[in-house]
Amino acid sequence: MPRVELRYYALLREQAGRQSETVETAAATPAALYAELADRHGFRLPASQLRVAVNAAFSDWESPLRDGDEVVFIPPVAGG
Repeated sequence: MPRVELRYYALLREQAGRQSETVETAAATPAALYAELADRHGFRLPASQLRVAVNAAFSDWESPLRDGDEVVFIPPVAGG
């Protein structure tokens, strides 16, 4: 199974209880990975409200994941 590096920010970091982790996953895409992590960590934001970046570049939710990828799910940001 591929291993991916994950970075969490804002609400996702709070819900995961950590800012990063390395996971082994059978998920083939960021969409499948997010669903797996939502079950594990109780993420409440739907994927439709997030952006995903793989290896520091915005990515499509259906792009294939590879061993060693760094994945970041980017939640909406509020500010003023």
